[in-house]
Amino acid sequence: MDGVAGPRLRHSARGVLLDPADRVLLVRFELRNIEPPTLWACPGGGVEPGESAMQTLRRELDEEVGLTLEADPPQVWHRRLVGPNLARGYDGVVEDYFLVRTTAFDPCGSFSDEELLAENVYELKWWTLPELARGGTAFAPRDLAGELKALLREGPPAEPVQLHA
Repeated sequence: MDGVAGPRLRHSARGVLLDPADRVLLVRFELRNIEPPTLWACPGGGVEPGESAMQTLRRELDEEVGLTLEADPPQVWHRRLVGPNLARGYDGVVEDYFLVRTTAFDPCGSFSDEELLAENVYELKWWTLPELARGGTAFAPRDLAGELKALLREGPPAEPVQLHA
């Protein structure tokens, strides 16, 4: 060991929520520390001390969208990004994405509007694959349309796909 610590990364769990029409539910985040400041991403959030990724996913889906998971969904993607301004107080992020098949519903989580705004959550919206592919909107992961298209075509992978951006 050379005594040099690695980057301090914020771990999170996110749900790729798909309804029967293969629409994906996304959250619009308004962030002051990144460019562009408006970003659409899968619902989820940071792993708290003592939580597993699955416990985080269950908590975050309840808080943000009002969904209770009946079973543990498969992990489909994994992403590790190191760089400034990705997560306040951290050197980057590690994100685990889980595929959640659900009925279409009007998202309404257990958090109040004020609590959602404190988490930088401003809107929830169902998106079709053609809408994602149109461009002109910032998504996380960056190629969400391509990754989702592959997931729909091939189904959940045996091992999580490593995403890079």
